[in-house]
Amino acid sequence: MLAESNSFLSADPENAEHVDTIRRNGKHLLTIINDILDLSKIEAGKMTVEKIRQNPMNVVEDVKSLMQVKAAEAGISFGVEFVGAIPEFIETDPVRLRQILINLIGNSIKFTENGGVRLVVRFVAVGERAHLQFDVIDTGIGMTPEQVESLFSPFTQADSTTTRRFGGTGLGLTISRQLANMLGGDLTIESTVPGKGTQFRLTIGIGSIENVRLIEVPESYQSRSDFDAAQQAEISDDALAGMNILLAEDGPDNQRLIQFMMTKLGALITIAENGATAVETARRALRDGTPFDIILMDMQMPIMDGYQATRELRKQGYDGAIIALTAHAMEGDREKCINAGCDEYATKPISKQVVVPMILGLCGERVGA
Repeated sequence: MLAESNSFLSADPENAEHVDTIRRNGKHLLTIINDILDLSKIEAGKMTVEKIRQNPMNVVEDVKSLMQVKAAEAGISFGVEFVGAIPEFIETDPVRLRQILINLIGNSIKFTENGGVRLVVRFVAVGERAHLQFDVIDTGIGMTPEQVESLFSPFTQADSTTTRRFGGTGLGLTISRQLANMLGGDLTIESTVPGKGTQFRLTIGIGSIENVRLIEVPESYQSRSDFDAAQQAEISDDALAGMNILLAEDGPDNQRLIQFMMTKLGALITIAENGATAVETARRALRDGTPFDIILMDMQMPIMDGYQATRELRKQGYDGAIIALTAHAMEGDREKCINAGCDEYATKPISKQVVVPMILGLCGERVGA
């Protein structure tokens, strides 16, 4: 109620910050309570898991949509990679599988300040036993052998410094491993190097796959190239200094997020709330002799969408760089954007480690130093 009260928020500029603090700590407290309840159920033998026929792609897609937002907020990349074909259907508890993956990926995002996190999914069949394998790989702070030794113990994190710096209860990995065991698999640390990153491996049983079709995941769904670019890119604080960027985006939240990200790197941002406005703004800037260095074009907008706006600009002879921004990552989407006249394509929520090198590559020497 306080967050919706205009009189309360306008009475003091700090009130909004206080409301955010209350909300943030409330969420943290709820997480602690839920973790303790889960651990208590497991230790009392009251935790149960279901076996439901489920398309594993649906679970991964749900997790991906949630974790991309968290990664974008942290200023790092997050991608998903499928290695080989996977069963179209498996038997598992989708709620518990989702819980484990969100916990693992959330931890990796929390402990990664530069680079990114990726989820690698593969189907593994050894003899008569088949399982799905999920590797969560990050470029984060890593751990020492001593820290790894006690990592799966309840209420344990790497060390007290880690707890003070990053927060958390130390229950997530304990619960995740026990849930993995209940799903017919395990949770292990495959590798970790201090200052370089960590690779967790989750395996789960998938039931009988007799008469179950193996499907190839569309190549366009893969995100490994984005992750590799994020690992290699070192983004300086003034990477976009002096650049004039037009952001065509109708969503207020995306406007704020992208504007904050770009202005922090030195760019000047102009916002157009739909494709028609973007076309007129770009043309006016060109007539005034102050053309935009690049246009970030959301492809789903009202009045005139990004595809129509880009085609209209190209039709009128506009030859400036345009990057398509879209929430879609399905087969053919990139080609659709390029065919409309865009120079590059990036999925939302965007990561600066992916988009900034893209901008610099397209603009070349026009970037201010």
